[in-house]
Amino acid sequence: MSQIFKRRLVRERVLQVLYAFELNREGLQALTEAMLADINDKEDTEFGQTLINRTIINEKDLDKLIMSRVDNWEMNRIAMLDKLLLRMGLCELIYFPDIPPKVTINECIEIGKIYSTAGSGKFINGILDAVLSELKESGSLNKSGRGLVDKSISKKHK
Repeated sequence: MSQIFKRRLVRERVLQVLYAFELNREGLQALTEAMLADINDKEDTEFGQTLINRTIINEKDLDKLIMSRVDNWEMNRIAMLDKLLLRMGLCELIYFPDIPPKVTINECIEIGKIYSTAGSGKFINGILDAVLSELKESGSLNKSGRGLVDKSISKKHK
């Protein structure tokens, strides 16, 4: 199984954990263990656990970023799966320096197309792309490694 497919599966499982946790706000450890139980690669399991935990820990800050990009909308009007995918995507953009922004955005779009509404892909793309542009402009995008950034992403490289 390719690394790309494995990570997609992990992201789908992360979405499922976040969805279940959003509904009842309990049993996070058990949910995480159950959903990631058949992921055999330790690195992929750790990625999933870290993405779940960082998304939940930073939920309020991630929601503020989302709200800054959706004029005249309230958070409860956004489809729950779209909201969760946006949180995951923003979390990856901000807290995972080794994942290229284009990969993060593409994965969230594709998962949104499968699990959420017909317009989810465009909506998710618009929000994540806008936040990515803002992070680039402010020089606060922290991405490193071969093929992860170009010279225009961080002011440090200008």
